[in-house]
Formats: sequence, structure tokens, C-alpha cells
Amino acid sequence: MPINERSVTIPLPDVALDGSLAIPEGARAVVLFAHGSGSSRHSPRNRAVARALREAGLATLLIDLLTRQEEEAEAATGHLRFDVDLLGTRLVGATDWLLRDDDTRGLRIGYFGASTGAAGALVAAAARGDVRAVVSRGGRPDLAGDALGRMTAATLLIVGGRDPEVLALNRAAYRQLRCERRLEVVPGATHLFEEPGTLEAVAALARAWFLRHLATEAVETTHAVPRST
Repeated sequence: MPINERSVTIPLPDVALDGSLAIPEGARAVVLFAHGSGSSRHSPRNRAVARALREAGLATLLIDLLTRQEEEAEAATGHLRFDVDLLGTRLVGATDWLLRDDDTRGLRIGYFGASTGAAGALVAAAARGDVRAVVSRGGRPDLAGDALGRMTAATLLIVGGRDPEVLALNRAAYRQLRCERRLEVVPGATHLFEEPGTLEAVAALARAWFLRHLATEAVETTHAVPRST
């Protein structure tokens, strides 16, 4: 499948964010990746998931939510680690850019978030209302606060079975969601999904969720609340 790949710079009011945009031929949707603190658009785990999405015909945008200077300061002070509002604001700006770019405007939009980036994705999705689907990998949706109750995007929470603290936080956040949602526990996986086969399981779950909510001809306009997992 031919893929149009290019490096991009996304201008925001306060900073410019670097990113990698890849669009398979015929893509009808794009997934914007939001990494956690200490990571970047070069995260091997996010890149593996993004590759699986592109193989399914979905475009991907991986961006650095913090500048290099901010990352260096964060490593020393930790002052941005849980600044979910900052991450959410930058995701909103990056989404606006996607809607203006010649190659991506008109595409349906989803978010894939990891760790604190998942909270930022939920905050951004709740603020916009036009993001159709969100997937969280080992995320901290609890940090999204009141945004959970305002979510309309179909939300999939993926947690490792051997990540008990984060699993408990995700179960609590799940109960606050009123949109279509699902909680999936990957057996044997710890927080980073480094165990054999666990990241592949994440990619398969995310691919199926995004294809269902972004790439089908008849995208649901109402969000039922299924039984909790």
C-alpha cells in the first residue's frame, strides 16, 4: 500500500511542534498520537502501533508535545509531567492543523494516548467534540478529571493485567465515562507492554477500535454504554 510520509512542523501560538505524518493511499481517517512525559514521537511502542494502523489504511500523526528545551527542563524538574491541560491544549492545536492541512482536511480524527498523554487526549477530545474515537494504552485517564463526564468520542482503555495500580485508576475512570466505552485488560502485560505479544495485542485492539469508529462508511452518531469489562 503506497504511503505518503513527511516530516511536519505544527505552529501553535506559543511553540512549534515537530511531527511525522504518514498517509496511506485512500485513507479516510487519521490518528493523532499523544505520548507521555519522557517519551517522544520516536517512541518504539507508539511507532509499532502506528505502523499497524497504517497497514489497516489509517493515517497517523506522531508529534512531540513538548519542545526539546521543555523536555530537558522536564527531565530535571518534573514540572510538566502532569500538566494535562498543556498537553490537551497542544493536541487541540495539532487537530486544528490537521483540519487545515491539504493532505488531511476532511479525514475523520481519532486520538491514541499513552500514560499522561492519554489524559491529555481525553481532555482535548472532550473540549472539541469532533474527535470520534480515543484509545488509551497504559494511560492515566483519571488525570482528565471532569472531562471524563463530557466525553462523546468512543473510548477504549487498554491496561496491562500486571499493572494493578493503573488498572484500578482506569476502572475508576471507566465508571465516569458516559460515552461508548470499553476496558480491555491484556493478560501478563506490565505498564510498558514489553512482554512478548502484549504490544501486538494493543495494536490489534486499537486497530479494531479505530476501524470500527473511524473507517466504516456508517459511523455511529449515538453512543450506547456497553457493559463494563
